[in-house]
Parts: sequence; structure tokens; C-alpha cells
Amino acid sequence: MRPLLLLVDLQNDFLGTPGLEPSAKEVVRRAACLLAGARARGVPVVHAVTSVDAAADDRMPHWKTLGRRLCVRGTRGHASPPEVAPAGGETVVSKTFFSAFSSAGLGPALAAAGPDTLIVAGVHLHGCVRATVLDAYQRGFEVWVAEDAVGSDDPLHAAVTRRYLEGRAARFASVQELLTRFLDGVEGVSEAQTRLPAALVSGREIRRDALPRLLHRSPRQLTERLFSLPVAGGIEAAEASAAAREAGRLWRRTPPEERAERLEGLAARLEAKTPSLARGLAIDVGKPLAQGEAEVRRAATLLRNAAAAPVEGLRSCGPDSAFRRVPLGVVAVVTPWNNPIAIPWGKIAPALAAGNAVVWKPAPAATRLAFSTLEAARESGLPDGLVNLIAGDHRAAASVMSDPGVDAVSLSGSSAAGWAAQEICARRRIPLQAELGGNNAAIVWDGADLPRAAALVAHGAFSFAGQRCTANRRAVVAAGLFDEFLELLTGAIESLRWGDPLEPGTEVGPLVSEEARDRVAAAVERASAAADRVLAPHASSPSAGALGAAGAYYPPTVIVGAARDSEIVQEETFGPVLVLQSARDFDEALALANGVRQGLVSALFAGADTWRERFLGSAEAGVLKWNASTADADAFAPFGGWKASGLGPPEHGSGNAEFYARLQAIYGGV
Repeated sequence: MRPLLLLVDLQNDFLGTPGLEPSAKEVVRRAACLLAGARARGVPVVHAVTSVDAAADDRMPHWKTLGRRLCVRGTRGHASPPEVAPAGGETVVSKTFFSAFSSAGLGPALAAAGPDTLIVAGVHLHGCVRATVLDAYQRGFEVWVAEDAVGSDDPLHAAVTRRYLEGRAARFASVQELLTRFLDGVEGVSEAQTRLPAALVSGREIRRDALPRLLHRSPRQLTERLFSLPVAGGIEAAEASAAAREAGRLWRRTPPEERAERLEGLAARLEAKTPSLARGLAIDVGKPLAQGEAEVRRAATLLRNAAAAPVEGLRSCGPDSAFRRVPLGVVAVVTPWNNPIAIPWGKIAPALAAGNAVVWKPAPAATRLAFSTLEAARESGLPDGLVNLIAGDHRAAASVMSDPGVDAVSLSGSSAAGWAAQEICARRRIPLQAELGGNNAAIVWDGADLPRAAALVAHGAFSFAGQRCTANRRAVVAAGLFDEFLELLTGAIESLRWGDPLEPGTEVGPLVSEEARDRVAAAVERASAAADRVLAPHASSPSAGALGAAGAYYPPTVIVGAARDSEIVQEETFGPVLVLQSARDFDEALALANGVRQGLVSALFAGADTWRERFLGSAEAGVLKWNASTADADAFAPFGGWKASGLGPPEHGSGNAEFYARLQAIYGGV
């Protein structure tokens, strides 16, 4: 195996494209990590760059038509960021069109290096990276794409591209996987003592040793290997959906009262297991015990809400017409690791209550917890085959969503996961419900109870290390209150207990993984270069060094004075980071709160109803809160985001009936 790293168009003009996902700085960070790994191991590197000669005007024809003048030699836009700039001895080839193979210099460079495997990173995935991969495949190379070091300003097109390339011309893997597999010469992962099955179908564990495996380490102690899990694929997805289809036939005919009774029984069973499940949450994902117990209680409430929801019968709508709601059939439920009990069962319960069956794909870090809750479901009398589980990562999720036996998808996850699901469901023309995270702001304005607001914002931003879609990411504060609020906020942060999630009283634990910690740390480091101040009260505590050395801990951090268009403001960090912004008037405060692409939760702390009415009339979010943190949500209310934060009907409340049962009109004899 002779790998070569090929970096495509990592140039300032391309990286500066609006709407790039992941963000340009994150693409550069991951590509730089891959580049450093290649250099350290003596792996050859080729930089392919688009180069335009200003005098010859040899731009691509469509650039001329659109009036674009990019990547002109000698300009800043043609250059690469320092982190990924070519080093002495590395080959640089220039191209004018999409593929790196359109460069006359690439063939000789590859011939001299003699690789049989190309590792590709860069931008844009749907354009130049795609063309390069296809040409490399045509020339007989094994091609791997660094999935977290490629970006695109057309993410839906990128999702289509990924699906097209994967299984045909290339395989996708994370930078860390590629470093381990190719640059360290190690195949697979170091094994953990606990090996989870690939699937649970009709109550039966399916174990297939030939499948690739993932390793999950303890967030508390990164040296501790908790468990490994296989990456299931199309075969397992087909088995699971077929079993769900079969079990669903009988379940659909089961009286609603009996279905409700089974869900009530599961709620009681989960409550009985609260201590053990909360401990599992602390061990597997780093959630502090008290917050884990609260999550289990919330899951039980969501189960009971679904059980108690009224079942609509045939309803007349005309002299000879009526309508009813009927189950969708088999619903794929794809869920994250941060609320691995409440979010899944908040989806599964209404799906079952409506008469559907389920195929569940949990996040890798949450897989052991998922098996535990399915054991509780079986103990409570839920029929085998009604909820089947598939283990794995995004590849397993794609297999489940793509399976012909699946009739709808409900997903909670990242923006990238949302684009992938949207592409699959649109192609298959099946319903999609997606909750895609938030970049939530709380406005602190005149008349607010500042000590209370500071305490609630601090807790909302930093509990569970900010790993909640509803976490307070930003606080927009009236200029006249800013200094006082910052002082109170600093004190509130200092009072939060940061440490081991297994210790009673801990409020802020570790991030879920070393990679998550490093990603957050890098985002803060980049932001600190332009921010007015960066405050991290716990960073100087006696325990900070020991925590950081042992696990994926990062101290609660406040960024003060970041520009409104900066990465730290515009991107969801999903970690213990709060951005503090100042506003001169309420119009500016609303503009700052609304000025991101996400729209999940927005909050206002203020004293007068006039501010509240203006806020209710202008806030661009699916959930609005008054004198409360953005964090947390009522189990009885609809929960869904606007803009880039959601697709389809909201979860919970009235959203359940809208999504999990489809309308059917009936004429004659009604």
C-alpha cells in the first residue's frame, strides 16, 4: 500500500465562498491535521490549485459568463492559508478546469511517487473534488476522501455527490480514520472488551465479525476503551425493515388502548431503571448524573404523552366524504448521542402510538444505551420486531434511510446529516422530519432581573458542556447593562461545578470525545485572535490540569466582542462556549439574535411587556422563551426549528399526528 495525499483547491478564493459547509476554518483545520500526518510519516503530498493567468484570461467559460475572476496568479485569493500551504519539496500542480488530472503536471508527479492509493481533501466536493475522484478511479487508483476535510457551498449537491461516489469510485472516512488506516499502517481499530452486535432484529442479536468496527472511548478517561460496534449495512437494514414490516401488520390492528398500555408500561420500566441508565449516560457520553436522571424522566413523560394522545377516527368533511389518519408503515429513526434516551423515545413512542413499526439507528457513542432501553422495552411487553436496532455510523444511517422497506424518516443530527437525509428522502419521495441543531441567542434587555438572567444563561450555556441543541450559544446584551451582566455571568460560571460526571453535583462534564474537545478548542483559539476578551474562569482551577490530561474536558468559556460575521458567531460550536454581544438598541439586538442561518430557540430577558411583544413579532425561531434560558423544552409542546434548524413537522405535541400518520380521504358510504 503506497498512499499519496492530494489536496484540491485549498485556496483563499474557494474557501471564502459564502455558505461553505463545513466552515472554511474547520475544513482547513482538518486538512492541516491530515497534511501534518502525511509529512510526519513521509507520505508524498501533491497540492492541486486552480490558476488563472490575468493576461491570457484563461478562466473557465462559465466563469466568464458569470463575471467571476477567481484564483488569479499573484493574488491573495490564489494562495492557500498558511496551515495548508505547500512546504519545500512538495509538488504543486496548476489546473484551469475542474479535475486535478486536467493539469499536465499531475501525471508525472504521480509517476514519480508511484502511489496505488490517493487520499483526497479540499473543495468543492460537488465540483473539483468529484471530478478529480472520478478521474483517479478511471486511472485505477484506490481513492479515499477525507469526509471531514472536504467542503462545499452547495451542500445538497455535495450529499448527492457523496452518495454517488461512495460505492462506485471512492470510499469516505474521517481524517482520524485515514491517519490510522493508511498513514500509521494500522488496519481497523484497537479492540475493546465489549463487542456490541451489528443489529437487534425481532429480539435477536445479529453478530457479523466481517463488518468494519468503530471504537468508543470513555469521555472521562480517554485511555479507557468502553466498547466497539460494527458498521451495519444494507443487508442488516433490509432484515430490520422486513421484521418491522411483519411486526407492524399485527401492531397496526392492535387496539389503540392496548398500544397505549404497552407504552405506559415502558415508561414505568424506564423510570425503574433511572439510576442505572443515568450512570450509563455518565459513563458513555459524559452526561452528569442529575442531568441523566432528568433525561430518563423526560423520556418517560414523552412515552406517556404519546400514549395519552387522542386517536382520531373517521371524520366527516362533506355530505359524501370523510378523512382519517393512517400509519405510515415503517419509520426509520436516526438519533444523536447527546440525549440518547429522550430523543429516540420521543420519536419512537408517537410512531408506535400511531400504529407504525420502527428501525432505529442510534449514534455510535449511544449504541450501548440504545440496547439497554430496548431490553427495557422487551421487559415491558413491547412485541419483538416492532422496534429493531441497527448499529453503526452515518453509513449505517444511509443504508437504513435508503432501504425500500422504510416509509419515512425522523432524524435529529447535524447540518450534514440533514442534507444527507434530505437527499435520500427526496430521491425516494418519502416524508422527512429533521431537527438539525441550533445557534440560540438570549437577549438581555432593560428591566431584566440581571442576577437571575446571568445564572440561567450560564446554566443554559454550559450544563452538559453545552452539548444540547437548545444550549445558549449567544447572549445579546443591552450596551448599558453589558459590564454588569458580564460580571454577574462570570460569577455564575465560577459557581458551576466542572468535573467528573459520576460525581454528584457535577453540572459541567467532559465533551463526548477527544475530537469534539479539540474541535471546540480550535474554534476558541481562532476566535481569540479577533475577540475583545476570552474568559474561562475554571481554566485556572486546581483540577483543570488533571481533568484535561485524563478526559475530553474543556472549561466553560466566554467570547466577548466577536464580529457578527465571525465563525464563532455564525457556527454552532456544540460545546461549552458562549458568545457575548452588545447591542445599542432593540432593533440591533433582534438583528443579532436573528442573524444566523439557524432558528431553533430564541429567548428574551426583559421587564416590560412592550419588549416581549416586539420580540414575539420579530424573533425567527421555532421556540420562543420569555425570561428563561434557551436550554430545555417542555415535553408537551411542539419542538421544531425554523430556517436551517429543521425540516418537516415539529416533534412532540401536535407535530406527532402531523408526521406519524398520513391523511386519507374517503368518498362514498360515509
